[in-house]
Amino acid sequence: MRKPIEILFGEALRDLRTKAGLSQEALAYESDLDRSFISMLERGLKQPTISTLFSLSKPLRVKPSDFIKLIEEGNEG
Repeated sequence: MRKPIEILFGEALRDLRTKAGLSQEALAYESDLDRSFISMLERGLKQPTISTLFSLSKPLRVKPSDFIKLIEEGNEG
């Protein structure tokens, strides 16, 4: 059974954030988002907009298209 996209996005976000060595608070600051929103994204409780995806991608040092590719790969398994 496939995981919901929100969960896959959250897992990819958490993985990229930890690999970048960022706390939720640091990522929130660098992406101009609220820390609680980052937490909700990681837990699959909120869905990101395209704007949010771009805001998160820069501090995570990943292209938005590569971020989406991670989610697609998670959806295949």
